[in-house]
Amino acid sequence: MADKPITAISLLGSTLDAGSGDSRWNRWRPTVGLCCHEDLIVDSLILIYSKKHKKLLDVVTDDIASVSPETRVTPVERTWQDPWDLEEVYASLHKLARDRAFDPDKTDLLVGITTGTHVAQICMYLLTESRHLPGKLIQLSPPKRKKRVGSADHAGNYRVIDLDLSQYDAIASRFELEQKESLSFLKSGITTANSAFNSLIERIEQVAVNSEHPILLTGPTGAGKSHLARRIFELKSLRNQVEGKFISVNCATLVGSHAMSSLFGHEKGSFTGAAAKRDGLLRAADGGVLFLDEIGELGIDEQAMLLKAIEEKQFLPLGSDAEVGSNFQLIAGTNRNLQTAAEEGRFREDLLARINLWTFDLPGLADRREDIEPNLDYELRKYTDSTGNNVRFTAMARQLFLDFAQSSSATWDANFRDLNAAMTRMATLSQSGKIRPSIVGEEIQRLSDGWRKRPGDGATTKSALAAANLLGEDWRDKYDLFDQQQLIEVINVCQQSNSLAAAGRKLFAVSRAAKKNPNDSDRLRKYLAKFGLSWQQIESAMTSGS
Repeated sequence: MADKPITAISLLGSTLDAGSGDSRWNRWRPTVGLCCHEDLIVDSLILIYSKKHKKLLDVVTDDIASVSPETRVTPVERTWQDPWDLEEVYASLHKLARDRAFDPDKTDLLVGITTGTHVAQICMYLLTESRHLPGKLIQLSPPKRKKRVGSADHAGNYRVIDLDLSQYDAIASRFELEQKESLSFLKSGITTANSAFNSLIERIEQVAVNSEHPILLTGPTGAGKSHLARRIFELKSLRNQVEGKFISVNCATLVGSHAMSSLFGHEKGSFTGAAAKRDGLLRAADGGVLFLDEIGELGIDEQAMLLKAIEEKQFLPLGSDAEVGSNFQLIAGTNRNLQTAAEEGRFREDLLARINLWTFDLPGLADRREDIEPNLDYELRKYTDSTGNNVRFTAMARQLFLDFAQSSSATWDANFRDLNAAMTRMATLSQSGKIRPSIVGEEIQRLSDGWRKRPGDGATTKSALAAANLLGEDWRDKYDLFDQQQLIEVINVCQQSNSLAAAGRKLFAVSRAAKKNPNDSDRLRKYLAKFGLSWQQIESAMTSGS
């Protein structure tokens, strides 16, 4: 132990500490023995006792004074109506711990778990593990030979247990290995190199295995929100943290009364066409995980009922007079800015406050170009697993595709959906299981043409209209053609992005790599300011349909 004074807190043992007359010295009494060790000087002993054992307390206190006069005994009475009631015992001992306010900087605290009922011992353990009692456990055991206990040789044995598991190398190594396995699982075994993405997954893993609160996944379409939500569920299943199913639905597909019925269920005859009772998706997710993709598409009424279901685990099916329950964890996904939607009255602020406790913004593929290569191998493995055809790149073809995929020419507008489609097409067209340069050349042309067409004239026109609405109909008269075209493209990128940072990363994808600390948001903010514009104005124009 350290040089600080030692304080011990323990329960008087009505059986183990009992004894009267001189014969009591012939038996091991743990509370007395605790104060007999020459290498463990207890300066203060807080002894918890029941009122009916006051006589035993006096005997034990006197005996401690005779064998360890330097130990100051402080009796604390705790009498429980039912000593086997965990809630009652824990509440009483918790109050004692709070009232005493032990200071670990001033004293080393030892918490005895040898005496008392099993319930009391469990409570002492829990209070120590939670740091309400900021110390270490001490477990006492009798001496091997029965001799007078009033000397250090016969005080019995003791073992100090530190509940800070990081202090134990073997346990810490197991934790580290377990976390690495969980991180790899969430990434589907893909060895990703993007440091920001790896840090994001690490934090998601911590939350996934330690929290049942809602998780909000944001990011552009195709960034992998649905896939990650399922992996979170599967990780929790491996840890035996969920017993139910993974239920997934895209909220954009829920329209009108169909939305209410699909989510919350209905009673037979509750509306036209309700020929049978339906439990709904929330009931189906009981004990499991409910993934609501594109949650911003839910109607206001559905949002209100969802909020109640999250907070109270109760909701009312359509046509029913009785509430039903479902204990599910919610994972929500969106590519929209829900804060803006809330400010405009399209999304409930109270629901947003409830679901954004843990919010994780998944980057698009264009922001993780160093992770494209390991994802190629992953997509090929998926193709092989689904078709039974083992397909590989030739060395030249692989490098040709990577050179294109990792360049600024590849915009990856649909993110991993584009990559999956490209790999499926190339693998399907491969002969003898080999993807050759000619196939890669075709695919590069197909992707490039698709990305040029995807924004298309319609998107460009929409961006030009947005510029006119923001800057006035005569805005073209004020700027050179070069500035006009550049601004239209910037607005176009902003309209496809769900945040200022995401738009900045896409616009400055090449030059940001040369900067030690790129600040894409600030660069884009300053560029827009040259035209008297702000991100909020462009976002508002986009959401209002301008």
